[in-house]
Amino acid sequence: MGVHFFTAPNKIAPGGIAGIATAINYLTNFPIGWFNTFVNIPLLILGYFYLGRLFILKTISAVISFTLFQDYLLIGLPQYQGDPLIAALFGGALLGVGTGIAFVGESSTGGMDIANKVIQKKFPYLKLGSVTLITNLIVILFAAYVYHDISTSLYAVVAIFVMSKALDAVLYGLDVGKMVFIITAHGDEIAKELIQHSSRGITKFKTVGAYTEHGNTTLLCAVRQNEYYQLKHRVNRIDPNAFMIVATASEVVGKGFKSPNE
Repeated sequence: MGVHFFTAPNKIAPGGIAGIATAINYLTNFPIGWFNTFVNIPLLILGYFYLGRLFILKTISAVISFTLFQDYLLIGLPQYQGDPLIAALFGGALLGVGTGIAFVGESSTGGMDIANKVIQKKFPYLKLGSVTLITNLIVILFAAYVYHDISTSLYAVVAIFVMSKALDAVLYGLDVGKMVFIITAHGDEIAKELIQHSSRGITKFKTVGAYTEHGNTTLLCAVRQNEYYQLKHRVNRIDPNAFMIVATASEVVGKGFKSPNE
């Protein structure tokens, strides 16, 4: 849906094999779905040996589904041809959701997902995110050459960014939390205050400052985003000199948060 309704009719090639197929379709009118299938055949064979039989069988079903919907089931339905920014936003969101559904099912959408995983497995010192970024940049530059328009490439970058956020939302949920480290000389007092008023568990560590050699208590606490402000206020009220390190936790599993089965 993301490709058919939004990205392809607006000359946006959102990375991966689908992006190459979109550019080739513009040049030759060759069906996007079938091009995606043909290019995936050698990649699926390669993935069979490196990524496992079950993973590839599920990926084959995703590739076939994409071709059926793109070239047959959605044909004739109206496509959005208007503001390319809107096309990039909605197209990227749908692409991210679709890819996320495949990943949740321990599969993939094929194409560069397979190639990137094989490259990363052969060269484990390379980060998967970096490999994916490089391959997407190659596709975007190819599309810019085909369309002779740099703006379409910039919209493709927007689509890829939105796709990554939608993918994370499907894989990890929207229930983003905060992981808070509190280094303080009033550890027991702060821990008692937080347990009483926030109903969150606290983990205490006895720590020593390397510079001062003074003993402190480090508290570790996970809270929801909307609870962080109150936590900071309570800590500051008890110990204005407390040192706090706050990080975004993309997923928090356990009592008071998500169930391990979700």
